[in-house]
Amino acid sequence: MLIQFNAEYTVKCLLELLNTPSPSGNTEKVMKKVASWLEELEIPYVHTNKGQILATIAGTNDEQHRLLTAHVDTLGAMVRSITSDGFLKLHNIGGFRWNSVEGEYCQIETASGKVYTGTILTNKPSVHVYKDMGTIERSAENMVVRIDEKVKSADDVRALGIEVGDFVSFDPRAVVTESGFIKSRHLDDKASVAILFGVMKKIKEKGITLPYTTHFLISNNEEIGYGGNSSIPAKTVEYLAVDMGAIGADLTTDEYSVSICALDATGPYHKEFRQKLVNLAKENNLNYHIDIYPHYGSDASAALHAGFDIKHALIGPGVHASHAQERTHEEALVNTGKLIISYLLSK
Repeated sequence: MLIQFNAEYTVKCLLELLNTPSPSGNTEKVMKKVASWLEELEIPYVHTNKGQILATIAGTNDEQHRLLTAHVDTLGAMVRSITSDGFLKLHNIGGFRWNSVEGEYCQIETASGKVYTGTILTNKPSVHVYKDMGTIERSAENMVVRIDEKVKSADDVRALGIEVGDFVSFDPRAVVTESGFIKSRHLDDKASVAILFGVMKKIKEKGITLPYTTHFLISNNEEIGYGGNSSIPAKTVEYLAVDMGAIGADLTTDEYSVSICALDATGPYHKEFRQKLVNLAKENNLNYHIDIYPHYGSDASAALHAGFDIKHALIGPGVHASHAQERTHEEALVNTGKLIISYLLSK
């Protein structure tokens, strides 16, 4: 069967996801969007206690299930304290380095839901004033948010409703270029969530009956380590995490291919499952690469650590500059989508 996958719907979904702030711990808005898309596709789903969404497409074999997951939560921060001169100090949510967000625009969402804008800077931001502006350590102690409001004291800030514990999200700056590149923060892992919706739309449009009942788990806590490690249906045999493929150093993955992970920080992925995906990529003439990621963990590996008896694998579009100013290409979305569809149709 010729595997088809149209990037247009996927890119549309991706842009909507990217422009909806969702740092780990504050994902209600984006999960409502995910739920609305599932309703449009007429795919049944349930909400879990952790706030995840589990959608299900029934298959011919209902005794052995497959599960695919991608996470919609992103890196972000939380207000740690308010300085006496009206700036915010932050604590990071997820694993990023402070230099990667220096100069970034951000949003602060208060407990009441009011949103303010600001900019993340060092506490010595001007080269005209501070001799050590370029050399001070980019750390939580030296980074602040300059709020776009008339504030000169901690009391001024609190009068706005901003308090310790409020969530801070980073401006994604999402752009699709004429040459097919998508550059934005948070392609990890909103690109893969969009790909799964492209896959589900194709299945529904074509009236495809899957050989196995298949679940799609949209995780909302992956960046802090415990996203897709629960609410896994008991009949699940194979668990496929769809997350980004990192690029750099001696790795082979690029921005045009689907990455197939052989090993991450937790150890090797299931050898037989991984080889099946490689064979499917070869059979369908897909651009793919196999890599290991020693500083990476996925929802699939988290599920194993939670004690689930599953075969686990990890694939995803190649993404450059992960956890910073990320970039991928539409070709990577298409190759990943085609591999997922070929897998779901396989027996």
